[in-house]
Amino acid sequence: MNVLTIKGVSIGEGMPKIIVPLMGKTEKQILNEAETVKTLNPDIVEWRVDVFEKANDREAVTKMIFELRESLADKPFLFTFRTHKEGGRMEMDESSYIALLEAAVQTKGIDLIDIELFTGDANVEALVSLAEKNNVYVVMSNHDFEKTPAKDEILLRLRKMQDLGAHIPKIAVMPNDTGDLLTLLDATYTMKTKYADRPIITMSMAATGLVSRLSGEVFGSACTFGAGEEASAPGQIPVSELRNVLEVLHKNTRK
Repeated sequence: MNVLTIKGVSIGEGMPKIIVPLMGKTEKQILNEAETVKTLNPDIVEWRVDVFEKANDREAVTKMIFELRESLADKPFLFTFRTHKEGGRMEMDESSYIALLEAAVQTKGIDLIDIELFTGDANVEALVSLAEKNNVYVVMSNHDFEKTPAKDEILLRLRKMQDLGAHIPKIAVMPNDTGDLLTLLDATYTMKTKYADRPIITMSMAATGLVSRLSGEVFGSACTFGAGEEASAPGQIPVSELRNVLEVLHKNTRK
């Protein structure tokens, strides 16, 4: 698996990198939250734009990107608008979603952008191409808040993300029992060992899936999400607790 290094953060080797989301609704809340999150020393900061009250105003979004870029300095910055159909907070039609992502990439103020897999292959390929032209890395994602697909389906989606040019394929699924958690972990290990030539991110959500957020170094997920002021998905735990467990596993499982 190739390691992806962004602003000194090597994704795909060592401990899973910790991503912390910014979940503020207003400009002031987001910037204040960014200052708090920086004290937690995450590896990557994610702005969840679908929570922002002015997400439909591209000028306001662009302004926030530049302000966050200044605030975060050299910290890798992930731009994410999670669509409503995949668990996001705001409804936005597909053409507006694509235009928002295009505008974000063209600011050159972000390091990574989340592009949802099921946005149409042609649209996804065009967004990936635009991102690469602007030196922005792509986290290509899929989220299922209802269930955990079969192992073969999880692998199919992750491999399709690779084929479409994702720099980091990502999938998050909802377990209905512990067997679903095992399905996700099995798929992660198989993807890493048989198919992946780049870092991947996988997680099983809610309390049942918590183990998947902690065991990435064992099974193959290169990043994990920790809660700052607010969790962005079920099952996220505070960054300090997350880091403690990751460090224990890293220290005691290295060969």
